[in-house]
Amino acid sequence: MAYVGNGTGNEAADEENFEDAFENIPVASKMNLRNSLEECTMALNLFLNNKFSEALELLRPWAKDSMYHALGYSTILVMQAAMTFEPQDIQMGIGTMKEALQTCQRFRKRNTVVESLSNLVSKQSGEHLSEEEMHAEICYAECLLQKAALTFVQDENMINFIKGGLKIRTSYQIYKECHQLLLSGLTADKNSSETHHQFEGGVKLGIGAFNLMLSLLPSRILRLLEFIGFSGNRDLGLLQLREGASGTSLRAILCVLTLLFYHTYVSLILGTGEGNLEEADALLEPYLDKFPNGSIILFYAARIDILKGNFEQAQMTFQKCIVSQQEWKQIHHLCYWELMWCFSFQQDWLQAYRYADLLCKESKWSKAIYVFQKAAILSMLPEDVAKSTGEDIVALFRQVESLKQRIAGKSIPTEKFAVRKSRRYASSNPVKLILPALEMMYVWNGFTIVGKRSDLTESLLVTVENAETALQNEKDQTEYFTDDQCLVQLLKGLCLKHLGRLLQAELCFNQVIQSEKRVKYDHYLLPFTYYELGLLYKQQGDKDKAIKFIETAKKNYKDYSLESRLHFRIHAALINLKGSTASTSP
Repeated sequence: MAYVGNGTGNEAADEENFEDAFENIPVASKMNLRNSLEECTMALNLFLNNKFSEALELLRPWAKDSMYHALGYSTILVMQAAMTFEPQDIQMGIGTMKEALQTCQRFRKRNTVVESLSNLVSKQSGEHLSEEEMHAEICYAECLLQKAALTFVQDENMINFIKGGLKIRTSYQIYKECHQLLLSGLTADKNSSETHHQFEGGVKLGIGAFNLMLSLLPSRILRLLEFIGFSGNRDLGLLQLREGASGTSLRAILCVLTLLFYHTYVSLILGTGEGNLEEADALLEPYLDKFPNGSIILFYAARIDILKGNFEQAQMTFQKCIVSQQEWKQIHHLCYWELMWCFSFQQDWLQAYRYADLLCKESKWSKAIYVFQKAAILSMLPEDVAKSTGEDIVALFRQVESLKQRIAGKSIPTEKFAVRKSRRYASSNPVKLILPALEMMYVWNGFTIVGKRSDLTESLLVTVENAETALQNEKDQTEYFTDDQCLVQLLKGLCLKHLGRLLQAELCFNQVIQSEKRVKYDHYLLPFTYYELGLLYKQQGDKDKAIKFIETAKKNYKDYSLESRLHFRIHAALINLKGSTASTSP
């Protein structure tokens, strides 16, 4: 074996010097489980230090002969594909993941016709799995899950969509069986092994991520999934991920990143915006010490600052993240998206436009949203300032529809929303959108973020009230007048709510509800307003009223823009409300 570590016994020193040592590592001549985990840990450190190509080079020689090298190598390429959205990258990611599955398959127990762990456990029991075979199950499940995720975005073919779903189910079943093995003590004799904690870490990541993901789903979807064997327990998911994050396994950082993504994105976009920022800080701190220039670590540090309302600090950290590496430009694009919002929250529309423009030019993620966002931001500027950029706002809005894409045969809801809004510019005599950048801010739950800063919320309120006055002073009311009026009242209510002026906020929301029969196009405003009114009553401590209004949003409306996004938020709000009601009852 050419590489087995440097044998100093001083792990901290080893990790500190791993970069220098990398130059001198010969290609290994043979590979066992322990050594493959050591080498993959080294590759992970390279990756977290922005050495993406070096990490791939270290993993490549053994990618067809070692399950962990295969998993690590394909995971990096899948991450790249998911970030670039380039068809050739997605194709390469899927191809590499197929090879990784074949590699893992060779290490799995072979003596069953149907090669699933559920059959293995029932026929052979976990005692008959060697440690290597146990690891092979976990690596196989992880590869299946990643391949399924890429299959979803590959093309519009419904067969691929179904294939992806079946792979997710198989992956889920494997994780469940491995979890049962751990709980039953069938692996107890292997607990002394140096590599057993790696198996445990893999189980915690899989069970944690699946349970957390499934717990987010609205009940009507979850009922369907439970019929085919899925179930989601949020508390179990969080517990498993926290235990995995505090361990020393290769997957500890993946547990950390899953929790960070949950607290900083999922809870905001698909929830009520109550991510646990204290936990996010604590999870990130040791990695900030260890990888102070790691772009992925810096990105999350900046994102946490945004959610705290520390926009100026976040801007500096995003800039540091951008200059930290030039190899993966996709990470720059993530930073541009966040910087665009940072400046939007501060109503520095010219700077926000600069980053929206960079996204339009450089990123392929969603051209329709980027172009709509750019036009929306320019609409917030005085006409002469907008013209000085050399952009034509009307022409930008007219481009949006042609840029819409389909994933797995479906349109992206936010793109559909942007297309619908931009149609006001299709006619020869366009009717301008009112506060389009603030409307998109609401779509992404940005008022929950900017609400942490009363100075900026006051400033937004002034902008909304100016639009309200301009609307009232219009001599010729257009067919969009009531819709625009309702949007302004919803946005005004949100500002007032975050400023603690709850009675005034309630009046604004009620104005929207009273206008229901006159709304022509933006029907989404009604269920969203009922939901916001429910949250307002929750804030006032009236849980019964809160539940009543949120249930109204859930049951009385359908077929409106961003319906699934609202149902995710409703699900999160009702769990929160009904859970807290249950805990306080005698």
